[in-house]
Amino acid sequence: MKAFSYQRAASLAAARQQAATTGAAILAGGTTLLDLAKCQVARPEQVIDITRLPGLDEITLDAQGLRIGALARMARVAEDSGVRAAFPAVAQALSLSASAQIRNMATIGGNLLQRTRCAYFRDPASFPACNRRAPGSGCTAMNGVTANHALLGTSESCIATYPGDLAVALVALDGTIHLGERQVAAPEFFLPPGDTPEREFAIAPDEIITAVTLPTSRAARRSVYLKLRDRASYEFATVSVAAALELDAECRIAVLRVALGGVATIPWRARAVEAALTGREPTPEALREASLLAMQGATPRPDNRHKLELAPRMVVRAIETLLWGEPA
Repeated sequence: MKAFSYQRAASLAAARQQAATTGAAILAGGTTLLDLAKCQVARPEQVIDITRLPGLDEITLDAQGLRIGALARMARVAEDSGVRAAFPAVAQALSLSASAQIRNMATIGGNLLQRTRCAYFRDPASFPACNRRAPGSGCTAMNGVTANHALLGTSESCIATYPGDLAVALVALDGTIHLGERQVAAPEFFLPPGDTPEREFAIAPDEIITAVTLPTSRAARRSVYLKLRDRASYEFATVSVAAALELDAECRIAVLRVALGGVATIPWRARAVEAALTGREPTPEALREASLLAMQGATPRPDNRHKLELAPRMVVRAIETLLWGEPA
């Protein structure tokens, strides 16, 4: 790990000013930053500690919506009774993230900014070619093992999957990321690689996530987050789905929100699935037919073609869970 200087920010304004300095990195929970520093991906010259800034760890819920401070710990948000009742998909996404120890340390803001778990990205000594680390150097993953890589939102520059859980729920539930004076809708905050894979988030060097907000709704109260993974704990999603649902008086789908994790370079909003089912009776046939649209435009690699079938099945299971409860 490269040696660095350490400063504790006296205020949010000071933290922003210090963060804009070349070579600076923000320290909140530290679970992502220290991990990246140990594998030599992050090499900060100075670390700005914002953990003791007041007012950034509050959780408030009212008739208009939920506001979660960026420094709120993941475990605390997941266990909050108000969050669990009004936004179950958020609580479930957090509960299924990482491990209990990490959830006790990691913050909401840091979780959203976590970088890909692509093995080639995280091993610069063995794989120096990585467009996210060194733009223009190439993408080793293209000809490597791609079982955990993306099928949607990819480009010739990068096929790395976004690894987070919370972000998938935020995208499904129309969340907003607050950057101080500026606000960004969750679906617009996460940037697909395109020709600039090194730029992963719509955040400037002098900006810091201060809070996340979500609007209350009947659909949000009837939401779920399902995660399929290789093992039951401390594992990233092979495929995950956040879904929210509201039925009309005739038991047709009035509102549907669906987002996918584990299959794309960003948290992926499945708008084609939503459009295909809105206004329809949720019959098994309709669900199966619409779920196939979740993989519309997918570009699979030889090792990740299984996700083409898994993702639609997970979409169906999520919607069926909202309609009829957990399957037997």
